[in-house]
Amino acid sequence: MKLNIISLKNEVKGSKELPLQFSELVRPDLIKRAVQAVQSHNRQPYGSDPRAGAKSSADLPRRRRKYKTPYGRGVSRVPRKTMSSRGTQFHWVGAFAPGTVGGRRAHPPKSEKNLRLKINKKERKKAIRSALAATMDKAVVSKRGHKVPDSYPFIISDDAEKISKTKDFISALLILGFKDELRRSSIKKIRPGKGTMRGRPYKKSKGVLLVVGVDCPALKSFKNIPGADAVEVSKINAELLAPGSHPGRLALFTESAVEKLSKERLFL
Repeated sequence: MKLNIISLKNEVKGSKELPLQFSELVRPDLIKRAVQAVQSHNRQPYGSDPRAGAKSSADLPRRRRKYKTPYGRGVSRVPRKTMSSRGTQFHWVGAFAPGTVGGRRAHPPKSEKNLRLKINKKERKKAIRSALAATMDKAVVSKRGHKVPDSYPFIISDDAEKISKTKDFISALLILGFKDELRRSSIKKIRPGKGTMRGRPYKKSKGVLLVVGVDCPALKSFKNIPGADAVEVSKINAELLAPGSHPGRLALFTESAVEKLSKERLFL
């Protein structure tokens, strides 16, 4: 597949053949597995105190003639703690057992549980190649919800890597025809449900992804655009190319990024 190389002034500078990585078959099932594996590495272990609900000295003998026995008193045989007593008359309440007030939980979450999902190396690379191929399919990108310009897909010139100011990048994207996409990704919606009470009250759409060849000023300036992401080509993963495991993110590759993919045979 051959793509045009577009300058920041929306002028065709030449054309370039895409490397093998973009010719993979789109596999949504494989992409989903790779995205879930990436997301699982960001999960924080959590769990309750191992002794929660089990700190009281609640115990009752199970023998008929023992002191404090529940036999003959018309009470169930759950563990109980004594609140007060008068001879052999006791005021006690259920404790320790899962079915009692303030008791332990039957199967609480444990912090030692391993939350990380694994994926084979070859599967991960294949998923990335599959996600790369989806970014170059205009129909798949449009179906994902992106507002795609008529000239998409294309490669942008390396001049984009030298831009150090966000306002200059926004101006360049407007010239390239991403006005509707920038408007779409800037909309901030209030999240429904309890997420508003848990520190994540807003939802934003994912916008343009910029893939560069080397560490450059564009990595910082581009990320300030709402919904946009920027990454070196050697550090891309399935989640960046297919957020939420939905393939077909609107991606802009610089000349050097495509060159590096081909020269170093990344993800093959």
